[in-house]
Amino acid sequence: MNMRILVVGGGGREHAITLALSKNTKTDLYCVMGKKNPGIAKLCREVLIHPETDAGAVLAFAKQHNIEYAVVGPEAPLAAGVSDALVSAGIGCVGPSKAAARIETDKGFCRRLMQKHGINGCPAYKLCENPIEAAEYIRSYPGDLAVKPTGLTGGKGVKVMGEQVDREGAVAYAMTLENQTIILEERLLGEEFTLMAFVDGKTLVPMPLVQDHKRAFEGDIGPNTGGMGSYTLADHTFPFVTDADYAAAFSIMQETVAALAKEGCPYKGVLYGQFMNTGDGPKVIEFNARFGDPEAMNVLTLLDSDFVTIAEHIISGTLTPADVSFKKQATVCKYIVPKDYPEHPHAGDPITLGPHENTILYYANVIEENGVLQTQTSRTMAFVGVGADLTEAEEAAETACRNVSGNVRHRTDIGTEALFAKRIAHMKELRG
Repeated sequence: MNMRILVVGGGGREHAITLALSKNTKTDLYCVMGKKNPGIAKLCREVLIHPETDAGAVLAFAKQHNIEYAVVGPEAPLAAGVSDALVSAGIGCVGPSKAAARIETDKGFCRRLMQKHGINGCPAYKLCENPIEAAEYIRSYPGDLAVKPTGLTGGKGVKVMGEQVDREGAVAYAMTLENQTIILEERLLGEEFTLMAFVDGKTLVPMPLVQDHKRAFEGDIGPNTGGMGSYTLADHTFPFVTDADYAAAFSIMQETVAALAKEGCPYKGVLYGQFMNTGDGPKVIEFNARFGDPEAMNVLTLLDSDFVTIAEHIISGTLTPADVSFKKQATVCKYIVPKDYPEHPHAGDPITLGPHENTILYYANVIEENGVLQTQTSRTMAFVGVGADLTEAEEAAETACRNVSGNVRHRTDIGTEALFAKRIAHMKELRG
């Protein structure tokens, strides 16, 4: 009999997860997702279209189909205790418990954990219980701050002084954050990078470094989005991240997993570290308790090992570096989005795909009716170009995006040599 595996979630990240699992031909895949993702549906024996945060419904579906293992994609089901419900019923889960997932779902918990256990890379911060307290602190603070709620924001909840808002703009934003704790952090200057790792409770096995692009438009301008695209290099590192920087970032992640275990929250799943590489080394912008989106599409496209075996070893606590290998190729991921995304996206517009050689297509927030793909109000689909180097991968992704017709757009500069050179020069300038 084939192994029965459940994927929870229906976005581009989950399409990448499902495709990676499907490469093991001895599996039958099932999925619970809020909206029908046509790419995921084609890979599954059966899907349930239902809110992914309904732990009872997810568990009932899993029991109905005798699911052995589950992989939880998004953060919201983790926050809702879906992993806990599955594990309590004897179903192994790649995805941390609700308590461990607080490393993402409660930014205050994350900062206090780092401070308590003396973990490096924690920026200076202040927790404020209400907007008035936050406004007073912002006005009295001599430098720039990042202003954000402590809960989940889909990657869009931060406002950075000196970058997106001035001091009074930061105050105005803080005043909108009612009935929640607000976290104010020192503004970090540097180059961002993402390091993700598979975690079995104790052992962490790292994935290739990825750099995401949050801003909506070319040149890193405009509002933050869930992520417009990302890239990896063939050697899985970046020239603006030294060996010492990498070692420091990975050590921070190892210490964080160890700290969670000491707090009674053993961590199993994928840990995402978003770092700012500053002149003083890497600082933690945030942790996520799952694969990033779009970063999952880069690393899972490159995954050379059997993802099902990795999942089994995460669940059983027997993961080793020998279980995980990645192709030595570069990738560039570019998201196709509705034309006026993220502020005024229009749903229901038809999309026509063209040729997309040397790319993998991942569906995200898109529906298919009578064979016609239509936009929804979030990111539509992503093309991941694969090549021997960054230039080759970028050209493949860009060509595929340009061959899509419809009321959509994408960032043409992601993965280009010009933008890449700018990143390198910026880091050199910071380091003097």
